[in-house]
Parts: sequence; structure tokens; C-alpha cells
Amino acid sequence: MKTLLPRIITSPALRAVQRGFAASRRRLNFSRPVVHYFHQVDDPYSALAARALPHLETVWGARIVQCIVPPPDAAAAPDAERLKLWSLRDAQTLARGLGIEPSFTDIPSDELLARAQGALAGVDDATVFAAISSAIERAFKTGKASTIPLASGDAKSALAKGLRARRGHYLGGMFAFEGEWYWGLDRLPYLEDRLAKIRRGGSRFVKARDVTLEVKASSKDTIEAFVSLRSPYTYIAMPRLIALAEASGAKLRLRPVLPMVMRGLPVPLAKRLYILRDTKREAERLGLPFGKVCDPVGEPVNRGLAVLFSVLESERGASFLLSFLQGVFAEGVDASSDDGLEHLCLRAGVSRAEMDAALTDQSWRARAEANREAMLEAGLWGVPSFRVNDLPAHWGQDRLWAVEEDLRSLRR
Repeated sequence: MKTLLPRIITSPALRAVQRGFAASRRRLNFSRPVVHYFHQVDDPYSALAARALPHLETVWGARIVQCIVPPPDAAAAPDAERLKLWSLRDAQTLARGLGIEPSFTDIPSDELLARAQGALAGVDDATVFAAISSAIERAFKTGKASTIPLASGDAKSALAKGLRARRGHYLGGMFAFEGEWYWGLDRLPYLEDRLAKIRRGGSRFVKARDVTLEVKASSKDTIEAFVSLRSPYTYIAMPRLIALAEASGAKLRLRPVLPMVMRGLPVPLAKRLYILRDTKREAERLGLPFGKVCDPVGEPVNRGLAVLFSVLESERGASFLLSFLQGVFAEGVDASSDDGLEHLCLRAGVSRAEMDAALTDQSWRARAEANREAMLEAGLWGVPSFRVNDLPAHWGQDRLWAVEEDLRSLRR
């Protein structure tokens, strides 16, 4: 039973049925595909995403329904200040990686934000919305409110609609289409794939990036990776992370931390559901199994970390981490049992005797806490996160291409 609900939530068969039902209803109503877009005005990811709205309308024939939203609440984004600062920097990384103009780099003043929200409230036309959003980007860069059009609607009323929450999400920069969510330009290719099946022959607004494994590094270069045994994104990052280290010749330094929920940080239901479905989508793209989940929260994570830290400095560290993550996220292995954990150990080259010895050693707790503190010092709070040498860090399995770019920059 423990694995049944995640398998249902991530079921490709169920997804196909839901998509088929939505498509049938659309055809019976002779309607265009409708994409709902949720825009957070002071969010640089939203600013980048809004640029795609005219493209979705003119190229794919979608009808865009825009809605401005407030920042996520504290439960969904427990470290709001770090998230703001991180988003400003990471959105620049994303823009440069996609070859488009970066967005604003400073948090706008309350005056600018209020005027910007008023300018977008009630705007129905996607092209006009995108144009106003671009003007807002320029104003946020210069600090000049005069470049933002005068308010066209009631921002407070628009922000209070709650449509995003009722539809089951929490972030800005989100596209929703027939029951599925797509975050910003990172996930826009998936939405365009679906729209392309309705109207064929269109060009793509962006192309997804990933590692090429075509970079060479020095053996003195280090890829530092903050990871968690309860992170599905860590799982789907690990094969590419290991491959990148091997192909480049850089040293891989794993720095495990306790999961957020075991550090007292909440993970709301809407967030958990989105992560499951989004990981499944990414796992399919990468050819990885995912969905038969036996949640390792609590004692299974503690047991896994005890073993992981015991072999961390050897080549078996990465092997055990991948074995554990694959076991709990793709095979339904119960790591709280000795038999389950032994299975995960043996295929990584860790003997039962080594496992038993590791489980009696609690020194890993201090090391995990030291890793957490180092992660926070790097300006991050979530996993998987990566850093090459002393360069700025990156967060997320979909920023491994940026890690590769950092390795490449060292050889220039």
C-alpha cells in the first residue's frame, strides 16, 4: 500500500486518460486550447515566462488567460528572503543559458511593485500583457516608475482571487493546461510539446538545455553537491552528475543533508504532488524509472545517511547514494528494514557487516549539520545544489548544464 498512491499519481496510463478526456471535451466544444498563466510581478522567472505569451497565442493558437498572483506563502517557500535573492541570480543564469535578454536583478520597491501590479490587473490580451510586463522589467532595472503604464485594474482584487490555489499550485510563473502544470521557461518545452500535437508545424520559443558531457576539467577541480536521501530531484540528477564528473575528470564531492521536513520545514500537499508529477515527467525524458515510491522520511533516511557517510570518501559513496535513491523512488524498497537496506548496500558494494557497523555510528549527524550550514552559507537552502570550486552555486537538477558551463569556463 505504501507505494500505491505515488504510482497512481505518476501513472502514465492515468495521465493519458486525463489528457484524452480533456482533448475530447475541447473538440466537442470546438474550442481553442486554453492556457492559464499565473504571473508574480516581482518574480524574475515570471518576467521571462511572460515573454512567451504572444508566441503561445500566435504560433500554437492557444487562448491565454492571465492572472496576477502574490508570492507563495511561507509554507510553500519557507525561506522567502533567500528565495528572492536566489531567483534574481538564477533567472539571469537561465536567460543567458537560453540566449535571451536577462530580466531585472534587484528587488523592486513597494511603490514600483504596486504600480506594476495595477498596470497588469485586468489585462486580458496576451500581447498587451507581455508588452506591459516588458515595460515593467525595464522600470525595475532603472527604478523609474514613469515607464510603467498607469493602472488599468484593481490590483488588490486581482491578487485576492485565489485561482492559483484553487487549481492546486503555489508558485508564480506557472502555466496550467488541461490539468497539468509547467513552471516558467524551464518547463515550457513540455507545454509546447502538447500544443504541437494540436497545431503542428510551429517553432519553439525555447529549447531545453542539459549536460553535453563534452567538457574537460582538471583533476583539481571539484563539483560539490548538496544532496538528500528524500529528494526525488536528487535521484534524477545523480546519473548525470556522476557522468559529468567522470567525463570531465573533476572530483565529485557529495555533501548529504537532512531532508527539509526533517529539519522542521513544511512541505505542503500541493508542493509534494507537483514534485512527484514533475519528477516523473523529467525521469521519462531522461529514461529513468520513477513512481514506485516508498517514502524514506524518518528512520529510513537516518539509516541511509549512516551508511552513506561511512563510505562517502570512497567510490562507493556515489554508488550507494544512487542505489538508495533508485530503490526508494523507483523500486519501492523499504529502507527501514534490514533486508531492504542490505539490498541497497550490496549492489553498491557495501557488505552487510559494513552496514551493521555504520548503523551503530551516529557521528554522521554532526557532518550532516555541517553540510547544511555550508549550504546556507552558499545562499541555498534546498537540494540538489551544486558548486564548482568557489564559483557561485546552482540549485536544481535542471541546472546541471550550468555546472558544466562553470567547468568549461575554468579552461578558457
